[in-house]
Amino acid sequence: MSAIGPLQAVVYGVVQGLTEFLPISSTAHLRIVQAWLNPDVNQAGFTAFTAVIQLGTMAAVVLYFWRELLHIAVAWLRGVLSFLRKNGQEERSTLEYRMGWYLILATLPVGIFGLIFSHQIETGARNLWVISIALIVMAVILAIAENRGTRDRDEEDITTKDAIVVGAAQSLALIPGVSRSGATITAGLFRGLDRVTAARFSFLLSVPAVVASGLFEARKIGGDQAPGMGVTVVATVMSFAVGLASIAWLIRYVSKHSTLVFIGYRIALGVLLIGLLAGGAVSAT
Repeated sequence: MSAIGPLQAVVYGVVQGLTEFLPISSTAHLRIVQAWLNPDVNQAGFTAFTAVIQLGTMAAVVLYFWRELLHIAVAWLRGVLSFLRKNGQEERSTLEYRMGWYLILATLPVGIFGLIFSHQIETGARNLWVISIALIVMAVILAIAENRGTRDRDEEDITTKDAIVVGAAQSLALIPGVSRSGATITAGLFRGLDRVTAARFSFLLSVPAVVASGLFEARKIGGDQAPGMGVTVVATVMSFAVGLASIAWLIRYVSKHSTLVFIGYRIALGVLLIGLLAGGAVSAT
């Protein structure tokens, strides 16, 4: 197994930070970079490494949205307590209280399917043929969502049905190449959410799922088949710094532009990857 060095860890951290929140699939990009930099690395160990460095980008989300997350947490706790005490109906009518339940509800599908298909995710699903096809297929679906979405609903209009649909879409991101943000933003657009609302809900929804995944995989770091703790910390810190800038940029970008540039990029990358695989330039496994 080829070891991941400090400079390579920096590269992985930058790639993770740049691609986690853009609808282009961080898993696909990390896997492609790994095929060039560390082709002999153990795939199960590398899966654990990528799951843990995602904690850096999740820390970026928490820092960027800390006020909103705090308000949601406090409102949800107050609402639950008022329900148990059978009083304070007004505390359960706020957007923050509802958002707390929406995030919980939308996280359940990815948690369930993640546990059921954990072995397939760590092994066969990371085949570069699967990733190349997923990149292209998801681009087409995102293009349809851009074309058909009304984009006339904001955060105040989010409903339980929206949470269920977006949560189900998030579980599709267990297929490398789909993109967690890509799937959830696409689902939000299909539900008529405007681009900024779809992106913000996607960011907030990423916190419980990715934190749980990262902490679950952290137990493997430092083992015989996984990268060491030192390079993992380096990559995680880099993913945090770059991820923070990426969040701010994407929110500004989608407030004025469509996702067409990401659609084109996904298709171009998918086609290029298919060409490289067909020509034997990279190995699919």
